[in-house]
Amino acid sequence: MSKVATVKEVVKEKLVGSHEPEQLSAQTKARFNRHAVQDLETGELYLGPEQFIDAVAPHNEDYHKIKREQYSILFHVADRTNKGKVTLADWGYFENILSKPDAEYEIAFRLFDIDRLGTVKYEDFRKLYELNKGPDSIPFDWNCEWAKLYIGGKTKRHDLNYQQFSQMLRGLQGERVRQAFQRFDVDDDGFIEPEEFATIIKQTASHKLSDHLLENLHTLCNIAQGSKVSYANVRAFLNMINEMDLVELIVRRACSKSKDGRITRAEFLNQAAKTTRFSLFTPMEADILFHFASLDEPSGRLGLRDFTKVLDATWRRRDEGDDGRAFGGEHKSMGQNFLAQTIESAYNFGLGSIAGAFGAFMVYPIDLVKTRMQNQRGADPGQRLYKNSIDCFRKVVQNEGFRGLYSGVLPQLVGVAPEKAIKLTVNDLVRGWLTDKQGKIWWGSELLAGGAAGGCQVVFTNPLEIVKIRLQVQGEVAKSVEGAPKRSAMWIVRNLGLVGLYKGASACLLRDVPFSAIYFPTYSHLKKDLFGESPTNKLGVLQLLTAGAIAGMPSAYLTTPCDVIKTRLQVEARKGDTTYTGLRHAAKTIWKEEGFRAFFKGGPARIFRSSPQFGFTLAAYELLQNLLPSPGKVAEAKSIGGVVPTLREKAADTPFYRSRNALKILLDLDGNFGRTPLGPNAQGWKSLPGWMGRKTA
Repeated sequence: MSKVATVKEVVKEKLVGSHEPEQLSAQTKARFNRHAVQDLETGELYLGPEQFIDAVAPHNEDYHKIKREQYSILFHVADRTNKGKVTLADWGYFENILSKPDAEYEIAFRLFDIDRLGTVKYEDFRKLYELNKGPDSIPFDWNCEWAKLYIGGKTKRHDLNYQQFSQMLRGLQGERVRQAFQRFDVDDDGFIEPEEFATIIKQTASHKLSDHLLENLHTLCNIAQGSKVSYANVRAFLNMINEMDLVELIVRRACSKSKDGRITRAEFLNQAAKTTRFSLFTPMEADILFHFASLDEPSGRLGLRDFTKVLDATWRRRDEGDDGRAFGGEHKSMGQNFLAQTIESAYNFGLGSIAGAFGAFMVYPIDLVKTRMQNQRGADPGQRLYKNSIDCFRKVVQNEGFRGLYSGVLPQLVGVAPEKAIKLTVNDLVRGWLTDKQGKIWWGSELLAGGAAGGCQVVFTNPLEIVKIRLQVQGEVAKSVEGAPKRSAMWIVRNLGLVGLYKGASACLLRDVPFSAIYFPTYSHLKKDLFGESPTNKLGVLQLLTAGAIAGMPSAYLTTPCDVIKTRLQVEARKGDTTYTGLRHAAKTIWKEEGFRAFFKGGPARIFRSSPQFGFTLAAYELLQNLLPSPGKVAEAKSIGGVVPTLREKAADTPFYRSRNALKILLDLDGNFGRTPLGPNAQGWKSLPGWMGRKTA
């Protein structure tokens, strides 16, 4: 290679991002063609300023803090020839820059590199800064000692290469804040008024902060005893917001290790010490974080919901629309809340129905065996058709075939869907009402929520149970009584009538209320205490199934006596069998004729049926909530006990995401960058080189 070629390669390497992509990807071409317009003279496709904004800032972007028109400032970077047009080659060049790991700083550097020679001249940078700053911006002294360290004194100014410029840009915001603080500190005592602090932050960092922070900046003085803000407070606040990504990482890790998903200030600092090689955050910085996160709900323990208001710049109040303004009236807000609650209830009901039907189908053969075992009467073993549950299962298959195990399954699936949906929805609803603002619920309230869910389901459970039971025992009647007719579910419903369908309802209540009161709290505590579920640690399918199965064991066995009584009351008594007149009569007769052990007939089968059934049901319910998020909502971490929103994960989306971040770095200079038309004819950045007396590249 010749010396000239060698020097050329070295220079290309030094000029950051100077090489162009050899071949444009299909995605790059598609993004360009989607917004490009055709030049009427040459027929060439190009992007003008408006089309460029459409390409890098789609209409569904969140412009809550950054105005959409400010993205036009990036047009000058892509328009390499300063003709006011971005060709396909220019667009590929721009996307190539965005794909670099330090794209944000490269964008800023190229914006101020007017001559496109790989250096930024102080005069160019100063003029562009003065043109873009707002009319009310706090003045900045470019002859300060800080600036001299980067660009030299008045008589010895020097150009900045990419690395020098990027480092200067990183520290510029802090110097702006320092000078602004000194300007407001007229008494020279190291303190300013809270309102003056708010003015400084709004001019230097408003594009990075949430509404919650911006509206409460004046409260920073509350972390100290006085009523003013010190320079130490200002620096601590800036350090905290400049390290928001690291703060979020620490908060997530700390909350994931907490049993209730909440942390204290001490837990945050302990996790920070473990995450970083040294104590990055000072006590004052931690105080500031917890102060702003707990303004709405003062508490020593905070969760992700609280920190989101501070760490997520796009966070808004719940009563605000897309334009950031409050909705017009209370009636509209109430109507929208009612609609949202109705949709949410319908969503939970639908998922509960699917999950309930799935769980019932999976264990139906066990339920059939349980019913037939409970319906066996007489204390003499010789009078019994089945010796035990296994013998019952074997004889059903032998006498009625495999399909006999699913006798009555259709009405079961039809009825169990609303039954389980009501149970899951009511439990969620009541737990939500009884949970305090810190996300805690008293154990008695957990029992009440579960019991209420069990009581409400009886409306569907009782008719379902009585039809299902009579269909389940019909097979054994056909084998023992010659010529016994086979009845359909509709015949049983018509024969019983509305009143008959609720026969044994008191026993059903006696079974379902304690069952749910035991089951739901046990399930919730197993997930949290045994498997370590938290807002940031979601359990897998196997863990959910295990928790549901274990919780079903005590619930099923301890309520077996009530289930035996219910079965005896609801089954159609055969000739010679004892007929029961009511709940008390059935209990006394069973005790007298068959003894105490009769109350636990089918207990093992009930455990083997109820435990996996509810395990399948609740596992399916929670998995469906994750796979099919509620309409109008992002996927959220949900549990039977309620909803705990988490900080949103950010995903890089070239070119949109990196363009926004590049613009944020420019807005650190001044929040008005890109809003003010530049040049004598207000033609924007494309007119700058000639207008400023610089030669065009």
